[in-house]
Amino acid sequence: MEWEAPSIVLDARPYGEADAIVAVMTEEHGLHRGLARGGTSRAQSTVWQPANFVQVRWIARLSDQLGNFSGEVIHANAAHVMHDPLALAMLTSVCAVAAEALPEREPQQDVFAALLHLIARLPMAGQTMPDLIRWEATLLAGLGFGLDLSSCAITGATTGLAYVSPRTGRAVTREAAGVWTARLLRLPAFLTEPSGAMTQATPTDWCDGLSLTGHFLARDAFGHRHRPLPQARTMLYDRIATLAQKLEGPQEPENQDAG
Repeated sequence: MEWEAPSIVLDARPYGEADAIVAVMTEEHGLHRGLARGGTSRAQSTVWQPANFVQVRWIARLSDQLGNFSGEVIHANAAHVMHDPLALAMLTSVCAVAAEALPEREPQQDVFAALLHLIARLPMAGQTMPDLIRWEATLLAGLGFGLDLSSCAITGATTGLAYVSPRTGRAVTREAAGVWTARLLRLPAFLTEPSGAMTQATPTDWCDGLSLTGHFLARDAFGHRHRPLPQARTMLYDRIATLAQKLEGPQEPENQDAG
């Protein structure tokens, strides 16, 4: 059994003296793990950096075996963000979420395409945070936990959407929220804008978006498996909350258990 495909490296963990267990994502094969011989060596470790775009070959005697990986770098994405703390935090978060949330060996074309687009834009971290949050929403949809942000759950209105129910994942207008505002998740405008629109988002908007997707990731993608959000994802939110506090005042803690 074997295949070869362009892949996004998600994770590489040492195994034995010099090998590594590597997790990659491909368009056709989804999340896939394999053993990279010499993967932690000086020659090979640069290949298996998270977010690198690598031409990977997988070989196994049987389809259900772990199998062996070999690879050649197509684009060394990781190297382009090593000196940008925010971009590196974003890279680490998306790779950890994908590696731990996605089912193995199940194609997720939309998630793969959105992740590829996001990683290519990570050097522009200040402009890319909305894309990261949209990617998390795409991942939730791919797992069967998609948010419904098309209209108000109460009135059916398609404009003025300002909140999301933490129970149903459906949008609610500011007027319809009424006295329940404090129990709802804030919905940043960039998540409902038309494709291609360029709404200016602030760090507070980023916090709202991360809180929104973080709640459903924690409850559905990870909670159903009795696992917490990856530490890298939690650290990303903390970094953005600190940034927002410096620029715009105190932020509320990330709401993962609302409602």
